[in-house]
Amino acid sequence: MKITRRTAIGGLALGLAMAGLGKPAFADQITLDVLYNLPGFTKFHQPLADEFMKNNPDIKINFLAPAAGYNEGQQQVLRAAVTGNLPDVYFSGYNLTAELVHTLAPRNQITDLSPFIEAEGGQAFLDANYSPKMAALGQIDGKQYGLPVNASSPIMYINADLVKKAGGDPDKMPTTFEGLIELAAKIHALDPKIAGMGYDINGWPDDWLWQALIFQQGGRLVDAETKTVAFDNEIGLNALKLTRRFVTEGGQNLLDWDQSRQQFGAGLTGFIFSTPAHVQTIEGLVGDRFTLKTATFPLDNKDTGGVPTGGNSAVILTQDNAKQDAAWKYLKWITGPQAQNTIVRITGYLPTNKLATGPDYLAPYYAEKPNVKTASLQADRSMPWAGYPGGDSVRIWRTQRDIIGAVMRGELTPEDGLKQVVEQTNALMK
Repeated sequence: MKITRRTAIGGLALGLAMAGLGKPAFADQITLDVLYNLPGFTKFHQPLADEFMKNNPDIKINFLAPAAGYNEGQQQVLRAAVTGNLPDVYFSGYNLTAELVHTLAPRNQITDLSPFIEAEGGQAFLDANYSPKMAALGQIDGKQYGLPVNASSPIMYINADLVKKAGGDPDKMPTTFEGLIELAAKIHALDPKIAGMGYDINGWPDDWLWQALIFQQGGRLVDAETKTVAFDNEIGLNALKLTRRFVTEGGQNLLDWDQSRQQFGAGLTGFIFSTPAHVQTIEGLVGDRFTLKTATFPLDNKDTGGVPTGGNSAVILTQDNAKQDAAWKYLKWITGPQAQNTIVRITGYLPTNKLATGPDYLAPYYAEKPNVKTASLQADRSMPWAGYPGGDSVRIWRTQRDIIGAVMRGELTPEDGLKQVVEQTNALMK
């Protein structure tokens, strides 16, 4: 055989390909730089990315070092917007997405997903995959900028043994705070060392549990027109009265959330409120000390009340057309039923895709793990975890938390506490 330049080059290419050193088929591979928050989420992000790349060999997912938390990720992205070094895909905390959109949209640095959704069938695509309230978690100013990935709403963890001893039914817990406080008082009366309940808003790292007290009454965080506090009324006052009653009537000890969780695990609290992501941890703390059950969050207003939804939605920041198409495939995958099945089993969160609760995915798991299923039962109550205008939500909560803690300790009346919360929150929003 005559060796020519063409046959020599062809033979070299074949040899490289066979040796795994060359990948001619993937010469046009698109790389997506992806940023997510919370390093612990690597446990589902990486295997899901590996599966996606296996099915889409022309797309490479390159994870940037995860941000420590949602606030840190937000600041990282906003800085990158100035330098023009944004990631292609970002997992934005629900309560910070509005600020992100309002900053990036005027600079054409974030992608409206409407054209991609229309290409999939428009509203029919959304309806087939996401409940209206779940889809709304990624909507800002009427536009769909993100698809919901992780979703977490507060649930109740119950010491079934203590509830029964106090004359309650752990399978039919009260569905209002009034009823729960009455039950907590009975539990506390069993033994002064036992706390009737734990609502650890005084030590919670963000305002999730505070928003829950507002939303479950049908209230809102901020007035859309005036851009001022919307709970400067009976709803805000009642929320603060409840926090004080948790202590004076429900026998709550003022601990931080981790100490409270430990106390509950030791069998010294009737029921506590926390994230569904803690199911496996709390099951481990409880062991066989008592029967653990979970229940949905109470609603004093059954018509318009809801629960704030923590978590994040995936947004596309790249403005390169080819990368946008690749990113859309990734978004559909990570919010699809197969990926959601994996995420829920690893984290305990509620699924963001309606199809994920079906018999091919989570239905058998939920049958085995009823304590995990609870969060999914309040998906239709999910409301966006709101943020404050001005981008100072973290400092606002720390200020609010100090005041709420003073009310719970009896150092401030609920009336004086509400006045301080409203005044200082409005001042910080300016």
